[in-house]
Amino acid sequence: MKSLGRIRPKTTVTLTVSAQGASHSKSDVCVRDLSFSIDEPEARGGSNTGPTPTETALAALVGCTNVIANKCAKALGVDIGHLAIDISCDFDRRGVTLAEEVDVPFVKLVQNVVANGSFTDEELQKVAEQTAKFCPLSKLFEQAGTQVETIWRRA
Repeated sequence: MKSLGRIRPKTTVTLTVSAQGASHSKSDVCVRDLSFSIDEPEARGGSNTGPTPTETALAALVGCTNVIANKCAKALGVDIGHLAIDISCDFDRRGVTLAEEVDVPFVKLVQNVVANGSFTDEELQKVAEQTAKFCPLSKLFEQAGTQVETIWRRA
């Protein structure tokens, strides 16, 4: 009799996103069964119906940090509670203004993560280390040359 073995999930999957350019500045985006707009503010000729592309990238990092931190905390048995996350980013606009090509447009990014759970300083440090190790958006920014600093603290 043949052993069925253990079923393993795929290690690589294809993610899909589609969009329609509704105007010169607005993209109507579809992901799974969700839709949203990426747009420019009115001051830059947009209709301000959604975050800019660069703001969307930073928002993705915030969301990814939250998800991965909670997964890591659960795996470590650490109660991190809820997280409050904010980002400050030095962004070199020369590329988006077409002034010149910029290799690293997101120059420096500081992410502040505040947890309100019941944990020791050592446990929070371990969650922080594991999150940095596994967060794909953090790795994307770092490997693109962005100086990323993430500061973890208790509420």
